[in-house]
Amino acid sequence: MTDFKNLNSENFNNGFLKNRLIKLALKILITVGVFYYISENIRFSEVFLQFKNSNHLLLFLVIILGFVNITFQYFKWKLSVTYLLNNSEPKKILFSLLQGFSAAIFTPARLGEYVGRAIQFTDKSFFQVVLATLIDKLFSILVVILLGSISTIIFIHTFYEAYILITISLIIVLSIFYYLIFLLLFNNNFWENIFFEKISKSVRLNKYFKKFEILKNLDNNFKIKMLILSLVFYLCILIQYAFLVVAFSNNYNLLEYLWVGNLIMFTKTIVPAYTFGELGIRESASIYFIQKIGENATVGFNASIFLFLINIVFPALLGLILNLRNNNE
Repeated sequence: MTDFKNLNSENFNNGFLKNRLIKLALKILITVGVFYYISENIRFSEVFLQFKNSNHLLLFLVIILGFVNITFQYFKWKLSVTYLLNNSEPKKILFSLLQGFSAAIFTPARLGEYVGRAIQFTDKSFFQVVLATLIDKLFSILVVILLGSISTIIFIHTFYEAYILITISLIIVLSIFYYLIFLLLFNNNFWENIFFEKISKSVRLNKYFKKFEILKNLDNNFKIKMLILSLVFYLCILIQYAFLVVAFSNNYNLLEYLWVGNLIMFTKTIVPAYTFGELGIRESASIYFIQKIGENATVGFNASIFLFLINIVFPALLGLILNLRNNNE
């Protein structure tokens, strides 16, 4: 019996190690592929030359919008913390947000953000803070998916000459999806139907369903406010990207650049995060989509990398400085 248990344990450990190695190999392969695609499409000498010749006033404006971006994220997090953690201390909420930024950048899929945000709320359980963070992020993801899916259908129809029937079919599917999202958010009775009962019994689907089930008992007023703040926050990111493209290209097709920014954010959301700070995925998507509308690949790369530096690296540095200061006190 002991030998059998040891054998099972050994098989489990070998299987676990094998899965880890496969995932690691896949991550390395994807990362290498992403950076190979980038290197094949841009010349790094042009990157610095383009920055030198860029519109520095617009770059400065994008940096200012970076602070606006953080402000909207603060109000979103404050709403979640006030409603779910019964805490409305501005300093604690801000510090929690910044510490989340610094913890997120060093972890896959930004999972460290959940830990970083929990540091300030020692009076709450880790699970409570994780739940509040998950809800905060969930509304942002919903906005990206809702707007990004529209842009994707337009992109497919425009650049791949899809038959009108395919486009109409996609629009119908999208409309049904929108309707389901609306019911998920604002109709609690919808959660009790047979469809969701079957999902809850499915091992494979239930883990995804559980992520959205937390929306069930939230106040509708809270949901509406979170959707509005998430939408404004998202629009701020799209405007930043559009201004960056203008700054590096000296062209002013703002609507197209907003469209491309939407496609990039949608791609980044649905593609698994296998790289550091999602670096590479965003840049390759930017290069691909920006070339589709006739812009230079280097413009797409520069716009994306600067968006990463302003919206992810800079807030992370603020959080890191805060953590170091707290450790020294």
